[in-house]
Amino acid sequence: MIEVGKANFDEEVKQHEGVVMVDFWGESCGRCMELMPDVVALSEKYSEQMKFTKLNIAGNRRVAMGQGVMGLPSMVFYKNGEKLEHLSGEELDAQQIEEAIQKYI
Repeated sequence: MIEVGKANFDEEVKQHEGVVMVDFWGESCGRCMELMPDVVALSEKYSEQMKFTKLNIAGNRRVAMGQGVMGLPSMVFYKNGEKLEHLSGEELDAQQIEEAIQKYI
């Protein structure tokens, strides 16, 4: 997974041709930390079909807010720079994330 932030978000996500998933997370988000191993496993499983990135909101709150991310964890899917889907909430699980991935590959 590629770490993104304010310096490279546009280049890695908004200007990328194809599908990109951004994992918006924070160190103080317990659910984010629980999901992280599953998200990494999914990124490895589907890395040939789409791009996976993660953004730690620490130091990147403006980027997150600019993308409409108000709660964590949040998985946001983009295609050719356009937002396709935003999954968020404490109930979010690996199966829901994988189902969304399969929709876009």
